[in-house]
Amino acid sequence: MKKFEIPNYYRSSFITKIKNSRKTDDPRKRDFKPTVLDFGSIKFYLARHFGFCYGVENAIDIAYRTIEENPDKRIFLLSEMIHNPGVNADLESMGVRFIMNTNGKLLISWEDLKPDDIVIIPAFGTTLEIEKMLNEKGIDPYKFDTTCPFVEKVWNRSSSLGDENFTVIIHGKSFHEETRATFSHSKEKSPSVIIKDIEEAELLGDFILGLRNADDFKKMFEDRHSDGFDYETDLKKIGVVNQTTMLAAETQEISDYLKNVMIKKYGEKTINDHFADTRDTLCYATNDNQQATYGLLETDADFAIVVGGYNSSNTGHIVELCEKQFLTYFISSQNNIVANEINHFDIRLKEEKTTTGFLPDKVPINIALTSGASCPDAIVEEVIRKIILLSKDVRDLDEVIAEVT
Repeated sequence: MKKFEIPNYYRSSFITKIKNSRKTDDPRKRDFKPTVLDFGSIKFYLARHFGFCYGVENAIDIAYRTIEENPDKRIFLLSEMIHNPGVNADLESMGVRFIMNTNGKLLISWEDLKPDDIVIIPAFGTTLEIEKMLNEKGIDPYKFDTTCPFVEKVWNRSSSLGDENFTVIIHGKSFHEETRATFSHSKEKSPSVIIKDIEEAELLGDFILGLRNADDFKKMFEDRHSDGFDYETDLKKIGVVNQTTMLAAETQEISDYLKNVMIKKYGEKTINDHFADTRDTLCYATNDNQQATYGLLETDADFAIVVGGYNSSNTGHIVELCEKQFLTYFISSQNNIVANEINHFDIRLKEEKTTTGFLPDKVPINIALTSGASCPDAIVEEVIRKIILLSKDVRDLDEVIAEVT
């Protein structure tokens, strides 16, 4: 796999060693059990896979190289390059300005852009409408494009579905940058509609089976379907693609459900004429991180810590998985931990909470630990070090790392 140049301060002094050791021992990634870091009075179950993925490292590499090679130019990012507050703050400190926030609200007027400005496309990609507008301003939208190759893979699959006259069902969050970009590309070739979960897939199934009417469709999927979408004709041939950071298991559940609906309506003999197999759009990194989280769920951890940006979709889904088994603390960095107090994000209330005495009075304390795909390993290392400092009678860190590598 291609190697990227990213700042050393995003790397960890020992997590890279652990990851390389696991990769050497298990090159085919069949073992999703966590790495156990046993410090005596405290024990970490470190997920098999976590942290920067291929797409994130690619984006950071391009962005930092662009800044270094263009010291005299104004540099903009369409929106957050990745959903990590530390990385985005670093870019801002180097003079990079964000045109939009993560929900698409303009922070800088398009009229302020000049032909010799540099505009970096984030890892999530962007819409065809924005690409066209930048071109009209004399700005090449492709020259500094950090779009993840796996996002582009989804676009290509959507395009091929359109070529075969299939309607594209997008499993994603309609407000997310990646889903907005995928929808923009998809609707150029085929009717398209966005659904967020299995409940909405079931609603769509009712329309396929003729159990609901046009007014219901307009009400339920308003602003989430392509222009002129006609559920009576456009749901006769369908294929499911996803926002790459969604739960892989949920995308598969949606796909399986809709396939069964099509079998119910058209019969199994002709199913390939009505339902396209699109399993190849699942992102390997998202899937690996989620499978590694399932590995964490099999441990006897007292609680879990998940590290990442609060607006990170893939991190939020890891939190959801951990919460099925453990009390889970979602934090953005080691700075959320102060003495035996932890400030953590509630993904349902969308607000930060404070829990005092989060470290139980027992020995050993067992902690499941992982992070999202946009979180630097250096931050995970600092979380480990911070908790070690709060613990008594801990073994030497170098000694513990040597045991597992």
